[in-house]
Amino acid sequence: MERITWDQFFMAQCHLLAVRSTCTRLAVGATIVRDNRIIAGGYNGSISGGDHCIDNGCYVVDNHCVRTIHAEMNALLQCSKYGSPVEGATLYVTHFPCLQCSKAIIQSGIKKVNYATDYKNDAYAITLFEQSGVEVKHIPFDEREVDFTKDLKIELMHDLLSKMESVGTPHEELVPFRQRMDDLFGK
Repeated sequence: MERITWDQFFMAQCHLLAVRSTCTRLAVGATIVRDNRIIAGGYNGSISGGDHCIDNGCYVVDNHCVRTIHAEMNALLQCSKYGSPVEGATLYVTHFPCLQCSKAIIQSGIKKVNYATDYKNDAYAITLFEQSGVEVKHIPFDEREVDFTKDLKIELMHDLLSKMESVGTPHEELVPFRQRMDDLFGK
């Protein structure tokens, strides 16, 4: 098995953190890294002990859920709470940060932001990152890179398709299944 890159490793951590999100609108995860070591992680959700969107619905004001704390802020607040400096660190996040998170990231001293998915990329946030010398990089994340059972799944699919073919399923009916398999697992 080939090792994934550090960027893919930290991006995978963000996606794993996002699974803990209590937001019903968008699950986001963030990881703060210094010297290839994780110093904090966060996901978007309510304050500790508070009502969660998954339980009581979103509390939306001006098209924004005000109940949640964004993943980036949660990670930064974790550093503050436990005394971990972030000066010069890198923040990995599943989605491009909103304007408010972008300002907090800049002000905290983080020097790099790596994100997996474009999401309402705010033009002013991009300008602020540029003005502040914060490097922003789009690093697409491919979940297939961390699927440790991928080979077994491919083998199963090949076996099923071969069995279907051996019992007389016409080739043209199998083509869409082969295409879906290629889309899921890559060629």
